[in-house]
Formats: sequence, C-alpha cells, structure tokens
Amino acid sequence: MARRPLIKPRKTAAQERSRATVDALVEATARILVKEGFDKASTNRIAELAGVSVGSLYQYFPGKEALVAAVIERHQLQIMETVRGELAEVLTQPVEKGVRRIVALAVKAHRVDPKLHRVLAEQIPRVGKLEELETFSRENYAIFRTYLESRRDEIRIDNLELASFVCVTTIEALTHNAVLHHPQMLSDEKMQALIDAATRLVTGYLKG
Repeated sequence: MARRPLIKPRKTAAQERSRATVDALVEATARILVKEGFDKASTNRIAELAGVSVGSLYQYFPGKEALVAAVIERHQLQIMETVRGELAEVLTQPVEKGVRRIVALAVKAHRVDPKLHRVLAEQIPRVGKLEELETFSRENYAIFRTYLESRRDEIRIDNLELASFVCVTTIEALTHNAVLHHPQMLSDEKMQALIDAATRLVTGYLKG
C-alpha cells in the first residue's frame, strides 16, 4: 500500500519575513503547476523559482504535495471571497432572477484563475485534499436550500433537499466542465449564452 503523502505544513509562518517566504513558495508552486505540470514541480524547482533555499522550503513544508495543498487552499479561499458576499443577496430575489444570479456567480467563481483551476482539478485526488475542498460545495448547497425554502410559493417541488442537490450539482457540473474541457464557453462572447441555458434548465426543473 502506497504511503499517503504529507500535505500539512511543518509549521505556521508567524513573522512577516517568514510569511513572505511561504507566500513566495506557494506562488512559485502555482506558476510551475500551470506552466509545467505536477510532475515537474520538484522542491528544488519550486525553491529556485521562489528565490529561497531548499532548506528554507523544508522548514515549512514536508514536500511538494503539501505545497500543492497550500495552492489549493489559497485558490479555494480566493473563490469563496469572490462570491460569498454576493450569494447572500440572492435570498431576496424571485426564482428566475435568483437562479440566474447563482449561475452567474458560479461562472464568476470558475473564472478565477481558470488555468490553475484546471490543473488543480487534476491534482486534487493525488494530494488528498478533495474532502476539504468540498466545503465550498456544501456551503453552496446550504445557501441554495435556504433560498428554496424562502421561495416555496414559486416552485412545484416538495423535496427541497433533493432539489438543492440536483440544482447545485447541475450548476457546478456545467461551470466546472466548461473550465476543464470547454474554456471558450467562459469567454465574454459565450458566457451569457451559458448562463441563459443553465438558468432555463434549473428554473424549468424547479417550476415544472
């Protein structure tokens, strides 16, 4: 049985200088992942690009898997910060307008560094961070469940738990697949058509 890679940092950077070192290492890892892929992201290569010694790298991270995990965590935080505040505004909107807003926010989230997002989607199973990264999906699910509860008079589906699962999964699958396999769908020219189609699909299901 293969040994599970270590993905937790060795220690937390407390001082400004050490935080700058960690930030440089995480940024260097992200750049290498996008340009060269996971297999080329050696600790030596990362340290070189970050402008620090390999010894300094190992002070904070046990290996490249932990650095990839840190990149994933940072990317996820950037996505959450991009859409969290706007998601709360959806709760006051009628179904069609609210769903359209949620779809648009999902597209916006997936446009946060899409090249890195595409690489991380392929690397997540290799570094064991999938469960932690699903937190954002669970948060989306809870918000959508609350939204449907407030709009019961507009929809025909009684099982809101199932409806939330179907809608969130559909929206996530469409936008995530666009990033991974059809990035042209997220271009300024085609993005609105994707939002329109997803909105019709979800509202049609909810209103029957």
